Amino acid sequence: MENYFDLLSLSIDFAIDKLILEKNYQDLIIQHHPDKFANKSSQDQTLAQQNTSLLNTAYQTLKNDLKRANYLLELAGINAFDEKDTQMDASFLMAQIEFREALEVLEQKQDVDKLEDFVEQMRDLEKHHITNIAASFNNNELKQVKIFVRELKFYQQLKQQANQLVDELL
Repeated sequence: MENYFDLLSLSIDFAIDKLILEKNYQDLIIQHHPDKFANKSSQDQTLAQQNTSLLNTAYQTLKNDLKRANYLLELAGINAFDEKDTQMDASFLMAQIEFREALEVLEQKQDVDKLEDFVEQMRDLEKHHITNIAASFNNNELKQVKIFVRELKFYQQLKQQANQLVDELL
């Protein structure tokens, strides 16, 4: 089976041109859309649906930095989220605890301004980690990429939780 990069005619790399990704995806979706196969055999219709589903999955994976990094690790035989691998940097674990506690306090105080500041802090950490992931891929430091991917997922989840709290309070 082709990998998602080959499927969407991109080089296998963390750094991708998202405009080219979008264009290639749109071209392929038009080509394989199930509506074009409405008058074909049921086998052709099923194949068109499967192709469309695969294209959608590939596109959603590659357009998202976290998913793309994780997918690249998977292609290299590395599972960033292996439940058996619980090793984490002690300072990051402490930071996790502190961020979670800070979010709980902000939730209790219902301080929308501070929650928005917290979201911005998570955004900054997210951007920083995406930059570090790109640099680590460029240096072929896959173990470091794995660490950054796991941390990035944590920051994105916290950002999402904080955004939900802001939405609930507004």
